[in-house]
Amino acid sequence: MSVPSFSPLYRQIKDLLLESLKSGEWQPGEAIPSEIELAARFRVSQGTVRKAIDELAAENLLARRQGRGTFVATHGEPQVRFRFLRLALDSGEPAPTERQLLDFKRARAPADVARLLELKSGDPVVMLKRLLLFAGDPVIVEETWLPGNLFKGLTAAAISEHKGALYNLFETQFATRVVRAEEKLKAVAADPAWAELLRVDAGHALLQVERLTFSYGNKRVEWRRSVYKTDRAFYRSDLG
Repeated sequence: MSVPSFSPLYRQIKDLLLESLKSGEWQPGEAIPSEIELAARFRVSQGTVRKAIDELAAENLLARRQGRGTFVATHGEPQVRFRFLRLALDSGEPAPTERQLLDFKRARAPADVARLLELKSGDPVVMLKRLLLFAGDPVIVEETWLPGNLFKGLTAAAISEHKGALYNLFETQFATRVVRAEEKLKAVAADPAWAELLRVDAGHALLQVERLTFSYGNKRVEWRRSVYKTDRAFYRSDLG
């Protein structure tokens, strides 16, 4: 005999707001209706709506702006921009960052990439490889795989010319918002290719991070494998 599940009312409102975000009713950077308007729409109290919005704001899906209202968060927001860039200098000082595109190609998905992105083997994918530098010092080599059908029209020029986070490009040009990620970390030794790019000796200790990112409804957006040079930097994690 199954037991009926119970969900608090504010969670039900949160789910309805998520559906509106998922459907594109409100675009990244766009203001959502006021708490009073949403309360009338859902026929609940303003406090219930506020609690639902509070949770979505805590999850970086919405952003409150004092005196202006609540907006759909974007990866261009100052508080969100570095949410997925986990490497920071030991000094704690901000460092000028630079990204160099090393490779870009459209291909057929290898079996392992297809499995991770929930595609069929041989489906179209986009692969790009980039180098990230802190104040001129190379610190991250990343290889990223994307579903080709989700990113039709993506070009090497668009990536090279985009000045913000890659996820900001996804949401502004391809209506695809990254809302969460899963990561696996392990220590690895630099192979000759990594060593050359990161200016270290082959065998140098590096941190490898594999990341799988998701949009609304757990739709898989990206699989990324990066190696980090941590001689003068550390990997940070906010456990809430």
